[in-house]
Amino acid sequence: MRLAEVDQKSSRTAFADGPRLLADIGATHARFALQTGPSEFRAVRVLKCDDFTGIVPLLRTYLSDHADITLNHAALAVANPVSGDYVRMTNRDWEFSTDEVRRALGLHTLLVVNDFTALAMSLPGLKPADLMQVGGGAPASNSVIGVLGPGTGLGVSGVIPTVDGFVTLGSEGGHTNFAPADEREYAILQYAWQTWPHVSTERLISGPGMEIIYRAIAKRNGRNVKDLNAQEIMAGALTDKDPLCMEVLECFCAMLGGASANLAVTLGAFGGIFIGGGIVPRMGEWFASSPFRARFEAKGRFTTYLSEIPTYVITTPNPAFYGVATILSEHLRGRSGANTLMERVQHLQHELTPAEQRVAALVLEQPRLVLNEPIADIARLAEVSQPTVIRFCRSLGFSGLADFKLKFASSLTGAIPVRHSQVRVSDSTHDLSAKVIDNTVSAILKFRDQLDVRSLDKAIALVAKAKRIEFFAMGNSRVVALDGQHKFFRFRIPTAAYGDSHLFVLAAGLLKAGDVVIAISNSGKLPELLDAVDAARAAGADVIAITSSQSPLAKRASVCLAVDHSEDSTTFLSMISRILQLLLIDILSVGISVDAQNAELVLERKAGEGVEADSRRLLISHLDS
Repeated sequence: MRLAEVDQKSSRTAFADGPRLLADIGATHARFALQTGPSEFRAVRVLKCDDFTGIVPLLRTYLSDHADITLNHAALAVANPVSGDYVRMTNRDWEFSTDEVRRALGLHTLLVVNDFTALAMSLPGLKPADLMQVGGGAPASNSVIGVLGPGTGLGVSGVIPTVDGFVTLGSEGGHTNFAPADEREYAILQYAWQTWPHVSTERLISGPGMEIIYRAIAKRNGRNVKDLNAQEIMAGALTDKDPLCMEVLECFCAMLGGASANLAVTLGAFGGIFIGGGIVPRMGEWFASSPFRARFEAKGRFTTYLSEIPTYVITTPNPAFYGVATILSEHLRGRSGANTLMERVQHLQHELTPAEQRVAALVLEQPRLVLNEPIADIARLAEVSQPTVIRFCRSLGFSGLADFKLKFASSLTGAIPVRHSQVRVSDSTHDLSAKVIDNTVSAILKFRDQLDVRSLDKAIALVAKAKRIEFFAMGNSRVVALDGQHKFFRFRIPTAAYGDSHLFVLAAGLLKAGDVVIAISNSGKLPELLDAVDAARAAGADVIAITSSQSPLAKRASVCLAVDHSEDSTTFLSMISRILQLLLIDILSVGISVDAQNAELVLERKAGEGVEADSRRLLISHLDS
């Protein structure tokens, strides 16, 4: 069905920026829809993944039916872990860059998320008519929800309520070890061990797993049978009432009940356990009388605990559309740390001067290039002058290119942001390396989105005009102080760093008006540091604090550059906080270099010291040299 068939009632609730492309791409099938308004999914189509060589041909085939519309935003749910821009699918030989796909399709926004993250996000919005409850229990309000679903694999996720919405869990719980509950299931496990030394829950509670159960039970029962696929086994049980197929289906549902109970007690899922995927909904009403719920509650001392947790089958078609639509909508509203700056550029483009329009076109066509390149290269590629680039930024309401880039960075889309992962003792070097990097990147991205630009402006102005700068820091923060001392010496500013608490107050007493103290502390509570800051302020000096925004040090400072990353320094060696503190030193350094007024002050200082004019310019790696 073409989008032109949408009736007038639907068009009144349509999105102002046009329809949105949604997709749920599994191992076997890819489901597509155009979202024309809240909960309005049109032009639903299912394609077989085997018919395509990659994700771009798949998407273009669907979009070829809708060449008459312009799409700006899209979100894809894929049956694959997603972390970062590059996605390598585990169940197909497809790999792609999210940003390259976005450019290939001419989209402003493209999100790629795990399919069960999308399914989990759909759960809070499902209505009773979308569900079939199996067994008793009632959902507790504001409680964790669990979801799992057998299909080609076994997806597992959860939803955690928060004060401003819901957080989904990026889980690979289908790969936990399968645990048999009786002699028959142990025989099935032994059969699977003949093929795999590690048998995950997904190996058996899935479509391919149902086929393994069929062969294993047939062998256990001494029967020679031909191989059947999962669909044939289900038809044999539900339509033909074949005894072997019935036994397989009952065993499968019992296993699923055990896995669901494990998820419920792991998450404390008093909001309920929801069953999705492509297999269970096809069982219809029969599933309600299957061994699923009995096994779910068969938890020994925790039987009463589980009897209070409801279980549901998701019966509405294409539930992942609701979840991926919610994720995209939240992203466009800025709740995920993003914004709609690309749309803003497009909508205001016709109001700009012809030269500024060339900059806008470059931003829309090559956004990551604009984000990463210096002003000289942006001007050259847009065929405009550098002042025109600045005027373009100011036409959008920004103070300059740096301010524009700061906001623009969070509007460029890829996958859902890197998440924090705890390093385990059992992790390989590869895993712990990836986790350390991911944790640091995650903290930096969060730090970027929370930066107080006004405080940075004040700090840059103070440092640029300072007659003398002194760093006060102890412990882990001394490394940051030494880095700052090294950098500010390059600006020909008299600079010292003190790491001895006995010297703090003595040094502070020698300061004068026009001097600046940069006090660095994770906790911001050291008595010696607080006394020194008070002494410096009494002497007329300004104090820039790099610390927690709620600390005593922050309240005593002239300017606070907040680092609110939480690390228990009494138990752990602070690591990420130090990286964030170093970033603030770098921002101050680069800020001095790019600010015209401050640059003049630096040049005057150098000229007064007899420095040759040709060597006056400071070379910093972030700048175009």
